[in-house]
Amino acid sequence: MDGRTPEITKLFSDACSGDRSALARLLSLIERGGNDARTVSRLVYPKTGSGYIVGITGAPGAGKSTLTSALIAHIRSLDQPVSVLAIDPSSPFTGGAILGDRVRMQNHATDSGVFIRSMATRGHLGGLSLATSEAVRLLDAVGSPCTLVETVGVGQVEVEIARNADTIVVVVNPGWGDSVQANKAGLLEIADIFVINKADRPGVDQTRRDLEQMLELSDFTSEAWRPTILTTVGTTGEGADKLWNAIGEHRAHTQKDGSLAKRRDQRLRNELRSIIERRLEHRAREICTGERWDAIQNEMLAHTRDPWSSADEMLHGVF
Repeated sequence: MDGRTPEITKLFSDACSGDRSALARLLSLIERGGNDARTVSRLVYPKTGSGYIVGITGAPGAGKSTLTSALIAHIRSLDQPVSVLAIDPSSPFTGGAILGDRVRMQNHATDSGVFIRSMATRGHLGGLSLATSEAVRLLDAVGSPCTLVETVGVGQVEVEIARNADTIVVVVNPGWGDSVQANKAGLLEIADIFVINKADRPGVDQTRRDLEQMLELSDFTSEAWRPTILTTVGTTGEGADKLWNAIGEHRAHTQKDGSLAKRRDQRLRNELRSIIERRLEHRAREICTGERWDAIQNEMLAHTRDPWSSADEMLHGVF
């Protein structure tokens, strides 16, 4: 047993009892990684499986944060609790999130029924890190019935949200440009719900037609979920109720046809693969240091050993 296990176990027990400070400390441990994060994972995993994950993604400037805030307000109007993970760009200096949740969703900061946490992408291209999966599970384990994961806009598709959410909401804006971007980026392939946000601007009908045309070209079976297209105005909250209803409809559909369980199984398989890949990357960095590494490099540079043989020598005994 790790020396900090009793302390972390106590934190987890407190978090399950509603201690938000303990929950925040556990999330910090997850973000930092290492043995403490693994201890949290071992404690959390057996208690997961009941929470629902909604991913909110889309191009930069689509108004994802404003829409998320409006959705939170609607959920709270129904007297339901909600958690939010806002995935922000990483600071190149600290690795932490640059944009704070209090800045983006400050209206909900004092609501005891809302828990919001900004997490850093840590340079991960898809906008998500392995820590996000662990954080979502922690929120599930302490009793959060629904977690919204709002991703950073990185100028290209954030397809990895598909591996971390039960329902995927793709946000676009009125105008041809966004429709082309959605099509090229492959967002069509991962969207369960399309939201045309900022619907008080011109071009909504054309954008809807573009999305419907793309959907018509897709091969949906009669039993499969066909992505819903909604309009919202995040700044006023207009359409947030319809979005929440659509999320509920998608959840019910996927529970009935069994696709929700399949999606969650695949998510765990992908996560296991990612963890193994990350561990192997770390091991590779360890191997590529030291006197033996320098000696084999020198042999290769002197053309007395080829690159493949050099790699074989360095990896000898590793696997």
